[in-house]
Amino acid sequence: MPEAPEGRSAHVDVAGAVVLAAALLPVLFLAGERNLWSRHLAVAAGLAVVAVVLLCVWAVIELRSTTPLVDVRAVRHPAVAGANLAMFVGGIGMYLLLTLITRYAQTPHGAGDGFGLTTFVAGLVLIPFSVLAFVAGKLTPRVRTRIADPLLLAGSAVVVGGGFALFAAARSDLAELFAAMGVLGFGVGGFSAAMPGVILAVTPKSETSSAMSFNYVVRSVGYSLGSAIGGLILAAGTGPGHLFPDDSAYTTAALVGIGAMAITTLTSLALARRRSSETNP
Repeated sequence: MPEAPEGRSAHVDVAGAVVLAAALLPVLFLAGERNLWSRHLAVAAGLAVVAVVLLCVWAVIELRSTTPLVDVRAVRHPAVAGANLAMFVGGIGMYLLLTLITRYAQTPHGAGDGFGLTTFVAGLVLIPFSVLAFVAGKLTPRVRTRIADPLLLAGSAVVVGGGFALFAAARSDLAELFAAMGVLGFGVGGFSAAMPGVILAVTPKSETSSAMSFNYVVRSVGYSLGSAIGGLILAAGTGPGHLFPDDSAYTTAALVGIGAMAITTLTSLALARRRSSETNP
């Protein structure tokens, strides 16, 4: 850790990190345990209350800390808050599709769907994702000279939504999974490359690190929730006595993902409209 400037501390906000982790634990647990809501509603509601209280405590700690994990005041700007909302919901959708495709690829043929791929071979399905995410990341800086960052976010969200639509409509052939994963990668790469520009455009230089760190935390939480929600939907679509979900459960999960990316697109368009009104009063 580099030496802090005079008058400032380089200490890590351990209390804030611990409380945030403690608050996220019940959130992820509730998202992944569908039986808890149906059989133990009081316990589920209690955990939800605990999560909310801990998040409030975390916010108070961050506001009072001289070296906060996240400067909460810096993320209250409408544009930054909107970008974090887009990242959160978009992160849920992005990781949801990633989970669905890899899970579907490994589902045994005897289940009535899937391709029965081994873990190693199923990992190869990620190659189109990685390649096209890299390509999108390289193209985005050039496109940013002509298109505003919020519009790039909206366009990338639409691309990810297209990956969901492709997976929902066509997954009988392994090539279709590769295609859906490639579309997802291109959308994720563009979205991730455009996001910093949205935040940094309205954040003071002294607070850019904190604002971006908070966005990374939001993204990680969104990814985790996306994976948990995917598992929840597939578990709900698994019939009694069956080990694997029905094929319709994947379609349902894909439709949920399309809804998440629609929200992300609308949020990004709202950011674009706000920026346009500020630059052209």
